[in-house]
Amino acid sequence: MATYDTRAIVIKTQDYKESDKIVWLFSEKLGKISVIAKGAKKNRSKLFSNTLSFCYGNYVIYKGKGMYTLNEGEIIDSFQNLLDDLETITYASYFCELIDIAMTEEESNRELFKDFISAFYFMKNKVGDLETLSRIFELKVLNATGYGLNLDKCCICRNKLNSSTYMSLQYLGGICENCERINGINISNATYNILRYLNNLPLEKSYRVTIPDGLKEEIYKVLNTIISQNYFKKPKSLETLNFLKGS
Repeated sequence: MATYDTRAIVIKTQDYKESDKIVWLFSEKLGKISVIAKGAKKNRSKLFSNTLSFCYGNYVIYKGKGMYTLNEGEIIDSFQNLLDDLETITYASYFCELIDIAMTEEESNRELFKDFISAFYFMKNKVGDLETLSRIFELKVLNATGYGLNLDKCCICRNKLNSSTYMSLQYLGGICENCERINGINISNATYNILRYLNNLPLEKSYRVTIPDGLKEEIYKVLNTIISQNYFKKPKSLETLNFLKGS
């Protein structure tokens, strides 16, 4: 029987049997895994608080012949204050959903894990703009899972590209004026330039960025389209919030 000690954050849970839970963790060492947390539905259980959604902690997990089983956990930050605000709970849920749909089981990515935790601390401390943070995190997920954008060269002829007004959905990047433009999205030069800047920006510097309101919607549509076409299902978490905002 193998035992693992890893930092992780709870990305979703499901009730299981009378008193247990299945808990999906995004962990530093093991990637995305599902674990059985026995008795975790009971308020008095030692696993109750550290299997709540968004909880970040150190977890001791063992694996026998079947699923992983959660043995114990120590909370680093519960992030339960995110539940007090519609925007933060929506964006936190969205980030968890992105990890869930983009990462395969036991696919470890420590850099993405670091960005994921950083995003939660930015939300908790109300640092920066949530929409901007979300766009940068989307780009980090795309890069980590093989769908990174190519924005420095034309996707067709490979010549240097200073800017573009067309994004290829097939090749995930810009196309110059001399190449055929099919299966893509028309965008403004300003949107393309901001996407290229954000694509190279460390997430921890996201708070320094201000995106004009007029460009936010176009950037969202581009990335949402790419995410929706490349993963097994479309993320839903932001749809209600966008509806309430009238987007």
